[in-house]
Amino acid sequence: MAARADGIGQFAVEGNFELDQAVLEGLRSESRGKRGFALIHLKLSPSPAARSYLHMHMVTTGESDKLMSEGQFEADKAIHGVSKSFCPKPHAWGQFRNSEIPTYFLLADFREIGQQPPDAIRFTSQLADVHKKSESPTGKFGFHIITCHGKAAQLTDLWDDSWESLYQKQLAHTFEADRQKHPDWPEFEYRKKLVLEKCIPRLLKPLQSEGRNIKPCLVHGNIWDQNTVTDMETGEPFIFDGSAFYAHNEYELGNWRDPRHRLGSKTYIRNYKRSFPASEPEEDWDSRNLLYSLRFNTCAATLIPGSNYREHVFEDVGELCSRICPDDLAAFESDLDEVDAGSAGEGMKEEQEEEDEDEEENEEDEEEKEDKEEEEEEIDSD
Repeated sequence: MAARADGIGQFAVEGNFELDQAVLEGLRSESRGKRGFALIHLKLSPSPAARSYLHMHMVTTGESDKLMSEGQFEADKAIHGVSKSFCPKPHAWGQFRNSEIPTYFLLADFREIGQQPPDAIRFTSQLADVHKKSESPTGKFGFHIITCHGKAAQLTDLWDDSWESLYQKQLAHTFEADRQKHPDWPEFEYRKKLVLEKCIPRLLKPLQSEGRNIKPCLVHGNIWDQNTVTDMETGEPFIFDGSAFYAHNEYELGNWRDPRHRLGSKTYIRNYKRSFPASEPEEDWDSRNLLYSLRFNTCAATLIPGSNYREHVFEDVGELCSRICPDDLAAFESDLDEVDAGSAGEGMKEEQEEEDEDEEENEEDEEEKEDKEEEEEEIDSD
């Protein structure tokens, strides 16, 4: 067994390993006509003469990770069903049998990773193509199973005719996870409330009213620099690690707004909009993009303790509210200022009272001291 760094800078371990029985059964179901599988860097590859091979895409522990493994399997399967070249085919997922703690795996076609992220024109064109060609099995927004953003379970396992309604439920779910994870922050909670009650209706209702409509599109659900890649063999872009559900296609670009992602470059967004123009009302596109970014960045804040993502989301919800419901935001902040001013006034009053009390005590002490001195003088004179 040997350790090395692979071609993309990832740490890898090479050697012979004993495969869990559940993995072997998954391989048997997918390896008819293929021989000579060996485990290399968790890649299950056949004899050199064969062109197709599998790789152990994920090994994860913890009972809650069952959702992540199954959700990714179903997500990638749905995307692969729309475009076989744009997402590696997932073959099996399951739980290790010979493990003391719950451990899950996912087997999928292996493809050598090249440039990340891929060429903007090819990538955005094929992504838009998946969005256009996909068809919701129910004609509604949602998904048939829970999918995850990292290890955070998303509210995807429901169906709704209204995108406004579904996204309101999903964002409320994400906001609640944030509230439970972090210390109380009343200003943030009020801004969240405004987003759910004011901003979402204002920005999403027009998409499906006054003669306008949008189709539920299959979205990857968490596209960023590290799961968008170029195939080293074909030169074509592909994606993996899906968190899919049927959504407004523009939701996909919400994760690109943050400058930490290279996909946030105007080149990617501009080319995507050339392939799939902005929904009407077009003038709301940027505000919708800001709204969609909140779910991704709030999840990131929940998953990465100690990061400054939550402070960024606080600023973003403030920006969105200032665009959509500035009067409500200003009224709350004015009330907050009055409360602060009142608290400051009470504090000053308490400080003054304490100073007055101290002064009275000092005066009393002085009087006692003078009385004592007079008594001593009388005694000395006697």
